[in-house]
Amino acid sequence: GFVRVVIARAKYRVVEATPDAPAESMLVTAPVAPQLLTRSLAAPSLLAHVLSEKFCDGLPFHRQEDRFTRLGLRLDRGTMCRWAEELGATLGATVVEAMRDEAMRTAFCISTDATGVLVQPIPGGDQARRGCRKGHFLVQIADADHIFFEYLAKETSAAIGELFRGFSGYVQADAKSVYDLLFKPPDERPPPDDGEPDLAERKEVGCWAHARRKMWESAITSKDPVAREGVLRIHRIFELDRSWRGKPPDEIRSLRELHLRSHTDAFFAWVAVEYERVKGQRGMLRSALGYAHRQRGPLTRFFEDGRLALTNNQSERELRRVAVGRKAWLFVGSDDHAQAAGNVMSLIASARLHRLDPE
Repeated sequence: GFVRVVIARAKYRVVEATPDAPAESMLVTAPVAPQLLTRSLAAPSLLAHVLSEKFCDGLPFHRQEDRFTRLGLRLDRGTMCRWAEELGATLGATVVEAMRDEAMRTAFCISTDATGVLVQPIPGGDQARRGCRKGHFLVQIADADHIFFEYLAKETSAAIGELFRGFSGYVQADAKSVYDLLFKPPDERPPPDDGEPDLAERKEVGCWAHARRKMWESAITSKDPVAREGVLRIHRIFELDRSWRGKPPDEIRSLRELHLRSHTDAFFAWVAVEYERVKGQRGMLRSALGYAHRQRGPLTRFFEDGRLALTNNQSERELRRVAVGRKAWLFVGSDDHAQAAGNVMSLIASARLHRLDPE
């Protein structure tokens, strides 16, 4: 429940006297207790509760307002919204910024993916009523240390490149074209607006879950034996790699080279033959085989280091929290609100990553 804390500020009469001057008295008041938000009566525990209910458990502010009313506390949803924006902006400029600086300098591999979010239009003057526009939340998972949610008004190659600027290492993503810029040589990248080129070099790591999903969809819809064989071949690769989970990275790398290399070589040789047979046709089978055929380099990147994962499923699991919450709170109020929400979600997701209670 809720506790009302009354802070009493004591006043003192101080008498100062010197040999050369008569005694003078003055009133001194004890300083105000530290406040997390200026001119706010909310204690840190209440603010943490409101933010975790919204961004960890997907409970929108209007439902929290109803719950608080039933508990005897009248708390307006607009007030909670302002709290979230100010706290999110503060976190973004302090804790999250420090996390990002460390990740860009030290991370071995960053996994990434994106999902859409609706942004409420800003009302203005005599403008006609407009619908929500679409933005994007992009997640970045830096090893087992940090998780970031970044808001993008438009999911473009330039915006993605700006988020990864300065990072050298592995990037695991799906085969979406907006990520292609990250893996080009520095001299082939277009110059950014500020004129400072990005000289970092990155390697693409593919996602076997995407390759398997396309094969599975083709096998379910068309019942094609080729697609079913592809699912079984990929299943064998997953099954072997799963059996080495928990071993040291160097040992995993050796085991993959010893046992998995022959399976992947045979898989891509089989894909090349089957894709040549169906590439003139239309359908899900051609799409599935074409994806695997074009992604052979990124899909075999995991042989380079035992720390690399076969799939990008962790990114999709983190984005699922956005998708689940989005069904309840529907949209964000503006671009600034979206970025503030992303900062709060970054802290919550990172806390969960380290098995800490977000609240």
